Amino acid sequence: MRAHNLALVLHTVANSTDPPSRAWVAGSTGLTRATVSALVDDLVAGGLLIEVDPPPRTGAGRPAAGLALTSAGPAGLGLEINVDYLAACVVDLTGAVRHRHVEHADQRPADPAQALAALGRLAATARLAAEADGLIVAGAALAVPGLVAGGVVRVAPNLGWQDVDAVAALRAVPELADLPITVDNEANLAALGELRVAGGAAAGTVGHPASHTSGDIPGAADPSTVPSPSAASSPVASSASAAFSPSGGASRREVRNSFLYVSGEIGIGAGLVLDGELYRGVRGWSGEIGHVTVYPDGRPCRCGARGCLEQYAGQEALARDEQLAAAALGIALSAVVNLLDVPVIVLGGAYAPIFGSLRAGIEAELRRRVLTAGLAPVTLRAAALGTDAAMRGAADVIIRGVREDPAAWLRRVS
Repeated sequence: MRAHNLALVLHTVANSTDPPSRAWVAGSTGLTRATVSALVDDLVAGGLLIEVDPPPRTGAGRPAAGLALTSAGPAGLGLEINVDYLAACVVDLTGAVRHRHVEHADQRPADPAQALAALGRLAATARLAAEADGLIVAGAALAVPGLVAGGVVRVAPNLGWQDVDAVAALRAVPELADLPITVDNEANLAALGELRVAGGAAAGTVGHPASHTSGDIPGAADPSTVPSPSAASSPVASSASAAFSPSGGASRREVRNSFLYVSGEIGIGAGLVLDGELYRGVRGWSGEIGHVTVYPDGRPCRCGARGCLEQYAGQEALARDEQLAAAALGIALSAVVNLLDVPVIVLGGAYAPIFGSLRAGIEAELRRRVLTAGLAPVTLRAAALGTDAAMRGAADVIIRGVREDPAAWLRRVS
């Protein structure tokens, strides 16, 4: 019961528009003032909440101090390895990015051990910078462009990887040896990051911590079972989106909670969010939209097939012919919409900065091929997190775990 109540109080503070008082939290949660006061004391002592000055009060009486998430406590370390870059970022409990490091280099010539050692050094630099700011890195999550099972990268075609134990390789870096580390597909993590910043509402009962955790990460949400984020953030600006048909559109709840995130890099991945939860498929390997066939007798692909989407709309193909890339994307996305009735498509990775150039070509194919185009238009928009979505989503998995199970964090630091 205490663990549930700690999560409930932390959730209530995190989702309040203004810093709430202890009395307000008690009234909002239905807990007694004495219970809330004791729980808040524990959360403050554990470095999860701080007390802030109350807003000016015009009436009689002394205003009560407010409560807010601390920016000087636990932090998540988000890592990403992709075909042409390595990246690391540190995100604090409030969701603010405190450090960001990107190294651009082709990873294909390197073997997995070399690439992961280089990423480990980048991660170590980010962790040391975070600790210099007084942050405690709660764990790390790695985003990879491939299929992941049990922390092992089973196959990453564009990197040439097969059955790579990425966790073990990262833990070989001395500065990371004590860190809990988890691994997931980059498009899945990007979709989770996008869900948070786009204002996704929580699935299930408010305030309940996740029922699954990721192995030895106390309080960290397992990305293979993670529900929707417990906090809403600012909505995406309407100027970055467009419905391709004038007759109606997706509801606000649909826009926030159900969408297909498409990550455009050298390869192309997708994360499917339905009703606020990431859909992974039976084996956890859904989202390989880059290997959907758009031209059956087309170009050969690294996967062994022909005519795969990434041969026409991957980053290298995109540089050669944006118009063809947009058409190929529209063909593949139309098939997804016809099959799954997805109301929103979010273009991330390399697609986000050139969304304006791609939009018309994609929308033309959607109008031509989606059966319900005139009845339920699809909203097409650029990712709010741009090219950082995967590493931001990775860091957020760690932070979300702390916020959903603060009791585990308090045990860890006590």
